[in-house]
Amino acid sequence: MTQKGTVRDADKKDYHLSADEAEALASGKHGNPFSVLGVQEIHKGFIARVFAPGADEIMALTLDRNPAGQLRQGVVPGLFEGPIDIARRQPLRYAATNSTATWEIQDPYSYGPVLGPMDDYFIAEGSHLRLFDKLGAHQIHHEGSDGVHFAVWAPNARRVSVVGDFNEWDGRCHVMRLRADIGVWEIFAPGVRPGAAYKYEILGPNGEQLPLKADPFARRAELRPATASIVAADLAHEWGDSAHRAHWSNVDPRRQPMSIYEVHPGSWRRRADGTFMSWDELGDELIPYCVEMGFTHIEFLPVSEHPYDPSWGYQTTGLYAPSARFGEPEGFARFVDGAHQVGLGVILDWVPAHFPTDAHGLSRFDGTALYEHADPRQGFHPDWNTAIYNFGRREVCSFLVNNALFWAETYHVDGLRVDAVASMLYLDYSRKEGEWIPNKDGGRENLDAVEFLRQMNKAVYGSHPGVVTIAEESTSWPKVSAPVHEGGLGFGFKWNMGFMHDTLTYFQRDPIHRRHHHSDLTFGLLYAFSENFVLPISHDEIVHGKGSLLTKMAGDEWQKFANLRAYYGFMWGYPGKKLLFMGQEFAQRGEWSEARSLDWDHLDDPRHYGMQDLVRDLNRLYARTPALHARDCEPEGFEWLVADDSANSVFAWVRRAPGGKPVVIIANLTPAFLTGYVLPMPLEGIWREIFNSDATIYGGSGKGNLGEVNARLEDGRVVAKLTLPPLATLMLTPDQPGTS
Repeated sequence: MTQKGTVRDADKKDYHLSADEAEALASGKHGNPFSVLGVQEIHKGFIARVFAPGADEIMALTLDRNPAGQLRQGVVPGLFEGPIDIARRQPLRYAATNSTATWEIQDPYSYGPVLGPMDDYFIAEGSHLRLFDKLGAHQIHHEGSDGVHFAVWAPNARRVSVVGDFNEWDGRCHVMRLRADIGVWEIFAPGVRPGAAYKYEILGPNGEQLPLKADPFARRAELRPATASIVAADLAHEWGDSAHRAHWSNVDPRRQPMSIYEVHPGSWRRRADGTFMSWDELGDELIPYCVEMGFTHIEFLPVSEHPYDPSWGYQTTGLYAPSARFGEPEGFARFVDGAHQVGLGVILDWVPAHFPTDAHGLSRFDGTALYEHADPRQGFHPDWNTAIYNFGRREVCSFLVNNALFWAETYHVDGLRVDAVASMLYLDYSRKEGEWIPNKDGGRENLDAVEFLRQMNKAVYGSHPGVVTIAEESTSWPKVSAPVHEGGLGFGFKWNMGFMHDTLTYFQRDPIHRRHHHSDLTFGLLYAFSENFVLPISHDEIVHGKGSLLTKMAGDEWQKFANLRAYYGFMWGYPGKKLLFMGQEFAQRGEWSEARSLDWDHLDDPRHYGMQDLVRDLNRLYARTPALHARDCEPEGFEWLVADDSANSVFAWVRRAPGGKPVVIIANLTPAFLTGYVLPMPLEGIWREIFNSDATIYGGSGKGNLGEVNARLEDGRVVAKLTLPPLATLMLTPDQPGTS
């Protein structure tokens, strides 16, 4: 409100800004413009000061547009100052004119801070678990005005400005306020709306201007090759997935069926013109496809914003922003919700191990090694030409922990598969002697990374009990999937890289030589229950000259398909959760490329849609059969029946679960057709053949046991005589419930 009466004696005093400070404002080098711009109290009255390049005249107005005073030209062009007629400190706006135009300026310097002392305390401590609500760009109502609060951590910067299409990208217009205790810069920008593009203009510690930086906490970004952040509106989606989330919050995921379909969203399927499908289009096609195929989860390669398509998302520059390639963030929320409402979980690939060195990203963010470790022996990854996060810095760990919580809370994701965990755990990962620094105990373990991973897992499981974390960890680090309080890293699951390597190596061998490599398939059971394992057949196995799964298989064309069918049967009968990369469910022939759609035309060939039918049937059998999933992570659920028949390359075992029928799995991994094969059995009676990878509907020869076998007591043991089709896996279950 305006003050009644005349302007007090403030106009009689010297309120003019000094030439030095005015020049600093005009050049964008003033370190604290809040001390001189906006509403300032002077001699029991108030003055206003504004820097408005291009204006000839400025009238100060209250928020309800009542005149508060005509301001005068200062000592540099664009600077206006003068006494104002107000009774109390309050935000202002300004009417600006020149010879050609009239416009209005909303004054960010007349507003107080948004962050408070408790934010300072928890941010400084590194324990703030709502950091994504405080840093970044947020649409708020503040001191009577709608606008956007910007906040960014840059403790070593001399000056930080937010620039965007709302201020002509002029770093002099929205210089931010420094909260010196925590190194966070903030400003409330009235009038800025969602959809505005912005970056941070930063002067480094020596006053040097850095490349414009995208917001580390931005929730939306421009489509590459553009690199600006975008002010995102609050997510308006109304979720309908309460039943799904309640279910997973109240079950033990180790005892639930998990068959994961790994998807690169940019190449699963594309529009007719070759462009990316939107999240809504993917939802219309991918979700029903996964339901029909019997998968329980979709796992996306990283969907966070990234500048380079061939990185597949693993070199992210916007950890908090779903990629603009697939539309607005709300589209991703609709996808997740749609998946949940038909019983599908959504897992995201998450990359806290490293980040790219693009100029607009986190690299030397404030002119110093801020997010990355300063020593390249700990802060640079030679394999990927990327920077490594400084896990010993609490602010960096807080940034990453909050990101994990953000995806679980904001987008309701069901899990995070954490990429490249091994590269985080070892200081000498992919380094030669002399290229790494031992830890304080002289070892090669990255103790800071270990502590970060434990913090992350404790935070996720403590806040979101229905969410799982999965480690891509390729070494024998102990207790990856054990709770933190038991000395573990706290992950829910770990990828079983040994299974993937050993089994694929075996199936690439000519069957005549497999007898000499029998242990490739038996060795894994020595450690199968040392962790909670996911069996991954991932994207990494079908790129960079490795060929597709089909082309990896030994033999002629018929044998390749038979081997792959037998392999899937073996894998789905093996203890552990399942993961299969897209396209392998129908035996895509060519290597995967992120630049094009999968080869869906393969399904015109009955051999390929037969493979697709086989994977669908395996998924459904796995999900409805407790013996095949409920003890995936417990040794009590597995027993060898035949582990030593290397001469025939035959393997057989039984899977069990309380309250369910046992399932016997038999794999004959040579082209030999075996009849009268004597197999030890757990129970007498009729056993039904519930799966046969050699069935004609899948493209096989149709050999088998006519649907059942009879297990009888002979010479003091229960056996059955089986017909074993060539290169095939069978599954049997008793007709009547028996002891499991």
